[in-house]
Amino acid sequence: MVRKAVLSDVEQIHKLIKNASKKGNVLPRSVLSICENIRDFFVFEVKGRVIGTCALHVVWKELAEIRSLVVLPRYRRRGIGGELVKEAIKEAKSIGIKKIFVLTNNERFFKKFNFKRVKRDSLPHKIWIDCINCPKFPVCDEVPLLLKI
Repeated sequence: MVRKAVLSDVEQIHKLIKNASKKGNVLPRSVLSICENIRDFFVFEVKGRVIGTCALHVVWKELAEIRSLVVLPRYRRRGIGGELVKEAIKEAKSIGIKKIFVLTNNERFFKKFNFKRVKRDSLPHKIWIDCINCPKFPVCDEVPLLLKI
């Protein structure tokens, strides 16, 4: 089931993100960063174990980013990632967000939720600050997608 993350989830969230970041799928996040942004995170929990996570990070007035979407490999292709994204979109609507973007190398997944490809320079420059921490920087293989809600 999807729910908002709480501080007792931090270690499990960190482990998920750490393992996915080693494969280049998401940016690494420190335990401190996860703690500081715990209100951004959702988790998918099964029998007390966090098997998936994602965050909705507000960037600017009516703009947010879906980031750190990770599902344990053995639980993929079961709709868990989709449930996490749907919950993030639902929360975005409830707080007045008008646009959600994602930087991804899995364009097909996000197109299921009506995200559309946009030009990199159509997004605010401040979002690229996180790219400095990416091992792929400056050669990025991710595409920017945007959902208007």
